[in-house]
Amino acid sequence: MAPAPSPSPQPARPPASAAGSARQRVSVLLPMPFPGPFDYAAPAEMALQPGDIVTVPLGHRRQTGVVWDATSSLPPEFAPPPQRTVDAAKLRPVAERLELPPLTAELRRFVDWVAAYTLSAPGMVLAMTLRLHMRGVPTPSTGWLAASPQPDGLRLTPARQKVLTLLADGTARTTTDLATAAGVGPGVVKGLADAGALTPVPLGPERAFAAPDPFHNLPVLEGAQAEATDALRQTVAEGRFSVTLLEGVTGSGKTEIYLEAIAACLEQGKQALVLLPEIALSAQWMERFTRRFGTQPAIWHSEVGQRARRLTWHGTADGSATVVVGARSALFLPFKSLGLIIVDEEHEALFKQEEGVIYSARDMAVVRARLAGFPIVLVSATPSLESLANVEAGRYRHLVLPSRHGGAALPETRILDMRDHPPPRGLFLSPALTEELTATFERKEQAMLFLNRRGYAPLTLCRSCGHRMECPHCTAWLVEHRNRKILSCHFCDHTEPMPEACPSCGAEQSLTPIGPGIERITEEARHLFPDARILVMASDTLGGPAATAEAVGKISRREVDLVIGTQIVAKGWHFPHLTLVGIVDADLGLGGGDLRAGERTIQLLHQVAGRAGRASTPGRVLLQSYTPEHPVMQALLSGDFDAFMTQEAEQRRPGFWPPYGRLAALIVSADTALAADDAAAALGRVAPYGDGIQVLGPAPAPMAILRGRHRRRLLLRTRKSIAVQPILRRWLGLVKLERQVRVDVDIDPVSFL
Repeated sequence: MAPAPSPSPQPARPPASAAGSARQRVSVLLPMPFPGPFDYAAPAEMALQPGDIVTVPLGHRRQTGVVWDATSSLPPEFAPPPQRTVDAAKLRPVAERLELPPLTAELRRFVDWVAAYTLSAPGMVLAMTLRLHMRGVPTPSTGWLAASPQPDGLRLTPARQKVLTLLADGTARTTTDLATAAGVGPGVVKGLADAGALTPVPLGPERAFAAPDPFHNLPVLEGAQAEATDALRQTVAEGRFSVTLLEGVTGSGKTEIYLEAIAACLEQGKQALVLLPEIALSAQWMERFTRRFGTQPAIWHSEVGQRARRLTWHGTADGSATVVVGARSALFLPFKSLGLIIVDEEHEALFKQEEGVIYSARDMAVVRARLAGFPIVLVSATPSLESLANVEAGRYRHLVLPSRHGGAALPETRILDMRDHPPPRGLFLSPALTEELTATFERKEQAMLFLNRRGYAPLTLCRSCGHRMECPHCTAWLVEHRNRKILSCHFCDHTEPMPEACPSCGAEQSLTPIGPGIERITEEARHLFPDARILVMASDTLGGPAATAEAVGKISRREVDLVIGTQIVAKGWHFPHLTLVGIVDADLGLGGGDLRAGERTIQLLHQVAGRAGRASTPGRVLLQSYTPEHPVMQALLSGDFDAFMTQEAEQRRPGFWPPYGRLAALIVSADTALAADDAAAALGRVAPYGDGIQVLGPAPAPMAILRGRHRRRLLLRTRKSIAVQPILRRWLGLVKLERQVRVDVDIDPVSFL
């Protein structure tokens, strides 16, 4: 992460009301793409203060906004340009102050900082905090408790039993919360209620969140786990800003350790936030949390219903939601007294928001912790080079867990050179891998096949004329999804039926799939192992956290022999009976010009390999590769992740590539190729230059057309000591663009598409 510019202390200022005046001038920031707040007038008796949530007129309608600070806390080079002052007599009046908790000074500084760092409109950053559906106090709802006694003759299915087991702690929960936590459908809960097995109870906002008990079910930790736990507890007790990188091999107990840091935070009466890169990871994580603290945390992600999101928003603002687990947007919740942030799987590219306000949730989490003065813990088995560089520079503390918990051994890794062990023609699994799978099933153990590619085949072409099926809106091939009989673009979600004949030459039955996707591997596995119970785990086969929880439950109950999955299976899962992992295409991801291709590949494959042998039975990992001599493959074979990352660092350091320099991308897009070319060329002609400053491009983006818009890229690279934001502001100010042209700024890009 690029070092943050240190904000100046916010100067003390009098209350927003002016003594003796009939009206006060207040700045109100609206959750809209304006360059800054607008001034309004309010009666002095309203006594508005910064942070108050108000409604104000905007054009012919009312808009919710926040009374903002009159003085910026940012250094001058990062502060937005001053706006024109409107005469007091022309100010429109504030309509009302809403009965909502005000946004804290810390959160307001954070909004300003993120906007300045990402060159975004501050109102668009505020929009991630101030959602329209957050307005108003949540209304009471109905929850459920287990009836006592249970009705005679109640038919208990496994799904129903999970719901009743969950309610055994005496905490009333809504239908949605019960279904999500138990990993079942809402119909299961309703069926129990209809059968008289559940008793309805009224729920008010004050009962929305049961308080996690930091002294419930205390763990027994020994050795390196105990030392790391003591260190994190001490850090939380000190209550000062610090960043700790918790690195541990897969299965070393990292989650259990940082849960103790959360317990220490709760003991101090503070709130904690846990960021996860994948919504699906919340299922098994929630089980661990509930087992440790006796109740569930608040949940925040896109699959959560509107009412639950509204409750969580209010719960963070009034302090009743003491622990929140969520996706990257949870970072912008209005916590009353946040005292700890955990970023799990900190290396994950999914923490980068690629549209709208483009930001890294991991990096901005560090900023929020620094601005408010509390600790943050970054967790990974395969830390990012950025975090390792910060450890090397002394900015982060490093805690390392070198071995698995409970004496479990790391899996044995073997590379299958596909030139020596080729699969039969038209198939994709090496005979050596299928032999290992057969032996695993005979021992009544579980296996996993991994391929990070959804669908049946990544490319469909005509055998007669060579025509390739491509997306009409993107520079991308259409992916066949045979189960749904469609072709789909994985970039813009365009779909069309699979044609019977080639749309170019008209030849019938001539379209053929090229390469494997996960559906094709499943088809092959079903043919090879007709008696095996197979479960497919991919983002388009799992409908959400409840479906994921059900799939995980089946694997844990040994109702599955073979798991076939994409990257959703790589992270965080603990399957004690899974002993073999086969990686179908270990070379996937190493091609192209991505700066981080090697780093990402080793992180992903290391995580996948870590699913094997997590209990007493030894694990084995087989990687199918056509380039076994590649440094990534050799590092996976030796298990020496540190040596690979050291080599990667030495390759980037001389050219001041991240993390030893700064990058910012300008993505120019327009409705036509000509407009995109002209705008990119205009930016190229006035590109900044100087010692330690270089501009690469303009050039067509690898994804040259996306959702119908033509895209060009320019890349600004500077030495570490040079801030890119002032350079970008001046650069963009030199070019006047046509209305149809848009320039997106990506500070610290992780994707180069």
